[in-house]
Amino acid sequence: MSGANRSFITPPTRRYARTYAPRMPVIVVGADTPLGHGVLAALSSGGGEVRAFVTDPSAGARLRAAGIRVALGDVSDGSHLAGAAVGCYSAVLLAEAAIDGRERSFASDGDEVLAAWAAALGEAGVTRAIWVGTAPSGEPATPEVAVVETGGRSPADIAAAVVEIDDGRSLPR
Repeated sequence: MSGANRSFITPPTRRYARTYAPRMPVIVVGADTPLGHGVLAALSSGGGEVRAFVTDPSAGARLRAAGIRVALGDVSDGSHLAGAAVGCYSAVLLAEAAIDGRERSFASDGDEVLAAWAAALGEAGVTRAIWVGTAPSGEPATPEVAVVETGGRSPADIAAAVVEIDDGRSLPR
């Protein structure tokens, strides 16, 4: 994808797609990455339910102490993510967590992790996927998809773009 904040919508293909309402639940996958901390903080300031999916138990404990709902799991296991994302309208997926040095028991590379995440969102009934950095190739598993490019952008700018997309009634065409 080229462009600084390119978004696109695919037609709803799932019966579970819900109607948008402000401050619907959102989950941040990779909330224990440096960029994830900023995205999580920006989303949390809006007052809606924000969940974090992390692999680092100490990061999870810190987030719980701050009042964030935390799911701890292997980023390469789509069933962990699917369970944590049930009831969320949006999911923010930080590609950094798919390719960094953390252990991945169910995938051999980052592309497999991204594909597992996409399938998990479909299983969980998530409506809007916000991919930060890169999105998997292939058919989207959610009715709405947005990609926030990270190249040359500050973490604060990236977090602001994620919040703007999450808060939108619909994605720009």
